[in-house]
Amino acid sequence: MSKNWRPATTLVHGGTLRSPYGETSEAIFLTQGFVYESSEAAEARFKGENDGYIYARYGSPTNDMFEKRMCMMEGAEDARAMASGMAAVAAAVLCQVKAGDHIVAARALFGSCRYVVETLAPRYGVECTLVDGRDLANWEAAIRPNTKVMFLESPTNPTLEVIDVAGVAKLADQIGAKLIVDNVFATPLFQKPLELGAHVVVYSATKHIDGQGRCLGGVVLSSKEWINENLHDYFRHTGPAMSPFNAWTLLKGMETLPLRVKQQTTSAATIADFLADQSAVAKVIYPGRKDHPQADIIAKQMTGGSTLVCFELKGGKEAAFKLQNAMEIVKISNNLGDAKSLITHPATTTHKNLTDEARAELGISGGTVRFSCGIEDTQDLLDDFARALKAI
Repeated sequence: MSKNWRPATTLVHGGTLRSPYGETSEAIFLTQGFVYESSEAAEARFKGENDGYIYARYGSPTNDMFEKRMCMMEGAEDARAMASGMAAVAAAVLCQVKAGDHIVAARALFGSCRYVVETLAPRYGVECTLVDGRDLANWEAAIRPNTKVMFLESPTNPTLEVIDVAGVAKLADQIGAKLIVDNVFATPLFQKPLELGAHVVVYSATKHIDGQGRCLGGVVLSSKEWINENLHDYFRHTGPAMSPFNAWTLLKGMETLPLRVKQQTTSAATIADFLADQSAVAKVIYPGRKDHPQADIIAKQMTGGSTLVCFELKGGKEAAFKLQNAMEIVKISNNLGDAKSLITHPATTTHKNLTDEARAELGISGGTVRFSCGIEDTQDLLDDFARALKAI
């Protein structure tokens, strides 16, 4: 398999396995288990003396194709496909910590990610410190002798903050900790955390990788050594495996990922500029704009903008609800990365479980709106926003 393919080719052909029937489209292996030619063959398979599949919870040919294709895109040595993005996050964090360990995480995280590090991990004796991830000094100050994991997402959900991945990775290396990066918002097309020094990358494949709102999925990518020493047994024995049908669906989604993300990003940039000029809008945050607070870091570690736009309306929650309710093409949904344009009010949906103080720290107000751009005609989306803004 060529390692010199460019992303668009890799996303169509990477990791493909074919059965003796020579099918064009990847096959779906919907089976729980596998049979052996003899008892001796089964024993050897379980001992690891010969290669092959044992049980669908451990792996299947379809899942294997998805994992290999993701590895080729990410530049990773190994991966494990998970049932959802949150299964991937939880596995990546929990598989490598024990009671008495310490996690440092950026405070700007998706609500469920914060739950894993801030609420779930401490129940099992793992301490956690949340920091303002935009300043490397905060990461350094939070380090303890027992710090084992650092965790961040960049750009962040929903306010699109960008964190210096290489800077945090360097701090992790100095103490022998592992940096996990949730790379969902950047996609594997616009940011390569492993090349920046991160040790583990996680995705909710539910988002851009599927891209059409069909199924759940997640993936954890890292070195073979880290996978074997930390994730392998956790994955086999706790059962967060992806369905082979979902893996097949995600393989189909990956084929069109560059086309979709290119259109979504182009439209998102145009809409961000349009919103910035509207009197009802207090501010716009978009990684492709020069006025983004971390524009210098973006230029250093990202090769593209974003399919998402975060903006704040002057009229607070009332204005946000009026805008969302007035939109015709753009649908209200908490998902993102879809071919359909989606919009959500984080304070009452994705981040509703945070305290008012925590939301304020993250810059999430009643007027904050997160827009995920789809592949519709750009002008139609602009017209939809223009109509909806009149409702405020």
